[in-house]
Amino acid sequence: MTSEFEELPFDSNQDYDRESEILKVLGHPIRLKIVAGLLSQSCNVKKIWECLYLPQATVSQHLALLKNKNIIAGRREGVEVYYQVTSPEAIRIVAAIFGDSIHCK
Repeated sequence: MTSEFEELPFDSNQDYDRESEILKVLGHPIRLKIVAGLLSQSCNVKKIWECLYLPQATVSQHLALLKNKNIIAGRREGVEVYYQVTSPEAIRIVAAIFGDSIHCK
């Protein structure tokens, strides 16, 4: 006799460590807002902190964590750095949460 749990469609070969780590990082509202906003367009630090109405230092700390976890990456254009989401796992997770309603204002 099999239990109901054994019949659930879990992929035992799937490595859930990366997704779990991303969920932990995205568990903070500011980081979730940053990633959701960056899915619609790349932005520099100034635009991000202006959109979020937060101090530059606060946004920079959150961006540093997102970069360290390989969720976002920056590209330099002159003196500015523009950030974009590079993690396919983070893109899938945020898209699952917000669907087509993701956009930066």
